Amino acid sequence: MHATLPLLAATDFPPIRRRSLDTLQVNLGYKCNQSCLHCHVAASPQRTEMMDGDTIALVIQVLRARKVSTLDLTGGAPELNGHFRHHVQQARALGVRVIDRCNLTILSEPGQEDLAAFLAEQGVEVTASLPCYSPANVDRQRGDGVFERSIAGLRQLNALGYGDPAQGLVLNLVYNPQGPSLPPPQGPLEADYKRELLRHFGIRFDHLYALTNMPVQRFGSTLVSKGTFGAYMQLLRGSYRADNLETVMCRSLLSVDWQGFLYDCDFNQMLGLRASVAGQPQPHLRDLLHHDPAGTDIRVADHCYGCTAGQGSSCGGALETPATVATEVAAVQITEGVR
Repeated sequence: MHATLPLLAATDFPPIRRRSLDTLQVNLGYKCNQSCLHCHVAASPQRTEMMDGDTIALVIQVLRARKVSTLDLTGGAPELNGHFRHHVQQARALGVRVIDRCNLTILSEPGQEDLAAFLAEQGVEVTASLPCYSPANVDRQRGDGVFERSIAGLRQLNALGYGDPAQGLVLNLVYNPQGPSLPPPQGPLEADYKRELLRHFGIRFDHLYALTNMPVQRFGSTLVSKGTFGAYMQLLRGSYRADNLETVMCRSLLSVDWQGFLYDCDFNQMLGLRASVAGQPQPHLRDLLHHDPAGTDIRVADHCYGCTAGQGSSCGGALETPATVATEVAAVQITEGVR
């Protein structure tokens, strides 16, 4: 796999600082039951990195000490961590909002047949990957049969009340472009998803998050192999919108790797760019027990243009959706892409 940090380290991206911390995004491990082309974590069934019980207990201590309101669980497939369910129960007992970054096919893996019911019982917010409502496109990006299993997972969640506003169980879907292009405007795309998934499969959900593919790990390496890395970076830089700096996710979030080390975002975690907390060269969860990270500098590199391009991109989807962005996004595409 090609290393992309040397291509991203030199940057003129504007300096930014962290505000108050309200979200811990915790990577419970890089093991996954899928190997997706766009995955910036390079997760796969072969990965063995997993957060242990002691580190997970430390997460709970930090949630309590810093009064963090949201625990965002990711991976890999976070549910494959043997401590996942106990971790969720502990966080929910504190009144913390818990988000599960779910790939949907995990719901039909052996031993996970009751996972959806557990998530519903705990009131966990599910944010699920579904990069297209077309079976062919999803299977091309994520593997044969993934779309069919994803639809089965969504139906299972719907049957438990997810996607029904009256039930209070939130189900969000995540869209990623098929190649090196910006995602289309999130609002109209969400309307398309809701119409097509309801018409053809009877699926309901709450929100669609349109995310930009980041030029790191597996996706970045593929860009390098195809000779399109420079063109994609030119697209991201050329689509920069300064207004997005105010709402980028790193201002209120810290990313935690499977060993408990801290990063400004999940993408920095994959690049090995540690956060600046308490003046430590390798800041760790334990440092948050005694140090407030508010006001610290956020480490930036050229990939940060991915979060500020066009309508913007964060773990909660687009940062802005004005009509002008729709025009810009539609106008700037790369024809030779990753497929």
